[in-house]
Amino acid sequence: MMKAMLILVASVAVLAQSGVPGMAETIPTELRCEYLTNPLAIQASQPRLSWVVTSTQRGMMQSAYQILVSSSEEGLEPGRADLWDSGQVASNATSQIAYAGRPLPSRQQVCWKVRVWDGAGKPSAWSKPATWRMGLLAQSDWKAQWIGRQESPPADQPLPALPATMLRKGFRLADQPRRAIAYASALGLYELSINGRRVGEQLLAPEWTNYHKRVQYQAYDVTSLLQSGENAMGALLADGWYAGRLGISHIVENGPVRGHYGRHPRLLVQLEIEHADGRVETIVSDPSWRATTAGPVRKACILDGEVYDARQEQPGWDRPGFADVSWEAVGVAGEVKAALVAQPNEPIRVTEELRPVAINEPAPGVYVVDFGQNLAGWCRLRVQGPAGATVTLRHAEVLEPDGNIYTDNLRTKVLSGELGARQTDQYTLRGEGIEQYEPRFTYHGFRYVELTGMPKPPTKDTIIARAFHSAPAMVGAFECSSPLLTKLMRNIQWTQRDNMHSIPTDCPQRDERVGWTGDIVAFGQTACLNMDMAAFLNKWLYDLRDDQADDGRYPDFAPHPFDPNARFSGAAAWGDAGVIVPWIVYVNYGDRRLIETHYESAKRWVEYVHSQSPQGLWTGQRGNDYGDWLNGDTLILEGYPKTGAQVPKEAFATAFHAYTTVLLSRMAGVLNRKEDASRYADLARQVREAFNRAYVAPDGRIAGNTPAGYALALDFGLLPPEHHEAAVRYMIEGIDAYKGHISTGFHTTVKLMLALTRGGRNDVAYRLINNRTIPSWGYTIDQGGTTIWERWDGYVEGRGYQDPGMNSFCHYAIGAVGEWMYRVILGIAPDEETLAYKHVLIEPRPGGGLSWARGHYDSIRGRIASEWRVEGGSIAMTVSIPANVSATVRVPTSNPTGVTEGGQPATQAQGVTLLRTDEDAAVYKVGSGTYRFVAEYAQQ
Repeated sequence: MMKAMLILVASVAVLAQSGVPGMAETIPTELRCEYLTNPLAIQASQPRLSWVVTSTQRGMMQSAYQILVSSSEEGLEPGRADLWDSGQVASNATSQIAYAGRPLPSRQQVCWKVRVWDGAGKPSAWSKPATWRMGLLAQSDWKAQWIGRQESPPADQPLPALPATMLRKGFRLADQPRRAIAYASALGLYELSINGRRVGEQLLAPEWTNYHKRVQYQAYDVTSLLQSGENAMGALLADGWYAGRLGISHIVENGPVRGHYGRHPRLLVQLEIEHADGRVETIVSDPSWRATTAGPVRKACILDGEVYDARQEQPGWDRPGFADVSWEAVGVAGEVKAALVAQPNEPIRVTEELRPVAINEPAPGVYVVDFGQNLAGWCRLRVQGPAGATVTLRHAEVLEPDGNIYTDNLRTKVLSGELGARQTDQYTLRGEGIEQYEPRFTYHGFRYVELTGMPKPPTKDTIIARAFHSAPAMVGAFECSSPLLTKLMRNIQWTQRDNMHSIPTDCPQRDERVGWTGDIVAFGQTACLNMDMAAFLNKWLYDLRDDQADDGRYPDFAPHPFDPNARFSGAAAWGDAGVIVPWIVYVNYGDRRLIETHYESAKRWVEYVHSQSPQGLWTGQRGNDYGDWLNGDTLILEGYPKTGAQVPKEAFATAFHAYTTVLLSRMAGVLNRKEDASRYADLARQVREAFNRAYVAPDGRIAGNTPAGYALALDFGLLPPEHHEAAVRYMIEGIDAYKGHISTGFHTTVKLMLALTRGGRNDVAYRLINNRTIPSWGYTIDQGGTTIWERWDGYVEGRGYQDPGMNSFCHYAIGAVGEWMYRVILGIAPDEETLAYKHVLIEPRPGGGLSWARGHYDSIRGRIASEWRVEGGSIAMTVSIPANVSATVRVPTSNPTGVTEGGQPATQAQGVTLLRTDEDAAVYKVGSGTYRFVAEYAQQ
């Protein structure tokens, strides 16, 4: 046994540097401002700073920090920092530290660095400098005007899609600038260029908001694009979300096909040029600009695609010297009342390019390209042929049996008129050598692309797919001995990326693509474990608040281009996003300011629900009352129950009311609002008691007797302890009645998995996640799925596709099981009592035939890594904890007193403290560092 254990120790991969006495080094790294690295436009007057402490020292805890902030890098020395010197601050905080120096005006360039002290009072080296720049903080800072086409398009319905507008402005500079910052925005979508070169990498700017209340602007350092002498600035302007067609607009009776926010796209540009002698020159959008719609982008629609005629290109249009005499003077918009705010989150940009894995020809001249992955983005095409030849690219997620693309689920056949999402790009050649084309103002959800009109058959060099999305860092990684589960996590992560285009969407392909609140409620924690969602969700929560109804109802999706007072608001679990999502952000990132910002809004929601809940039961208005969406009752499968999976909607809603009220009480406590904290804690108790009186029988059975209902009640803490064991038993009985398969909807699926684990039935949870027959995650993967499906039965062998009216193959909601995979298989979980992973739980629970698993989560405090391997009657665990973090580590073992760490008894190891021994585990507290535990283990 000892020999096997030693061999196993040697086989475990090293996840981080171990602590070595005499070689410890500590330094702050990954400096960020408002969650962003070296941002160019910060709107907050007191920006929050963060860093990650890296150290090779075991058990390193930060005891103090010092921040220097200066207007120049040269000033980053003690005694010379002209903006702020925090001095030595006794604190272990490394994030959410508000700037507290001199007031920062608009455009202020800021340099900063930090050092920390360890527990012994030893200072670290200074970090490398980082920067941020203040944005345009006051509306009066803007000298630019909103410009666009003069003529008005026809006002009849349906409104046509418009060509993109080309705008330009020439100007002369006396010398090469020292620095130049361009601030830009649009009512619509824009792409900016200077002297023929594209400005920045951001796509689909300025992104989607409620344009009546808040419009984002972007800042770009364009110093290198300018030159002494003649210069030119150009912009392309398209409809986008502002003036174009939006998802589910067909549901609103007599609503516009296009132009929900406005019909006239507008551009705003302010180029501020700083010369070597200190002079500042400003070039702005104003009546001196010229414009035309006689360019190559003939149509551009988020949902339908782009039509591009290369014969109408105007070479040199965005370079100096171009003759724009045939262009027209621009029109200037009237007052735009929306607030202009710097974009607070990471931009949309290309993150991956995919080459074809296969090209087939199901019919003469019809080529179907398979990229091997369902993605969101567009294609770059290389083609050669005669002028006037038109190549058409149609995008789809899946195929027909005959190899042609399947597009019914885009709803172009289900809905009449200009509805559905065509997902079609057209390129007309100019006939000059090899031509390259990719769209600018649309995006598609697809794995397959149909090419027609090709002058000659395509090769794998003809086309590439470019995947893009809002691009916060990927922070989670997972793999294990099961190829199925490793693939499942990959599918979850791809689905998340595919549904982040400035908002968390439901799907990237059909005519929907809106920020459904219920979906992110279900998926929010998994989202945070996969990607750094702090800035992204901060932005989206403003979208949510902007569209809150007058009576406190939150919308079902945000942004909400319709009237939230009229419809699509106030649904249980959907409206609760206004409380649940801020709490998820707070737990993961410690963002107290976000709680403070949205508290009154959240309170209005809870008070609205309370007004609809006499005797504590939410029996009043519940909006569209979706309930546990897409539960087992919606499946079309032979041999399975047709009813019995749906939680009674009144009970479902009341459960969410109880949970959200608890969270509001906690928020009030965070803000030290003691009276509110007490009031909502008491209200939550009343709702919980009402739930038990109305829906829980004396034997513990819950109304509906569904696995989903028990999972919901257990996860939300609604049941008294004496009913917990029975609830788990009834839950499993329901699973067995469903032939050992999932029957839960997307709000309760991950809750079911967690409830099984917490209830001591991890074996059942592993059985569910390892299933390969329908309904299961494994079935979708075996059918070729590379993303998470909307429906368990989106495709059934022998029957074909589900109802095309609602059948996405890229929908992240039931991918919320990713949270269970991180928490249970890897064992990485936050301790909500300490927030932002100041203390972390490492509690892997091997099972399901897995022999190993490894992965990590890059928290706001640094990388937390977990790896385990079962072999030869032993388990070896390698755990890495970042500096300034402590952890509770549960080592599963059949011999809790025989655990070793680093080759010696764990109780004698440096930095390891035994907390307790259980029947099947030993539990330790550790500080930062890498630990290697080995213990006897009976394979489960």
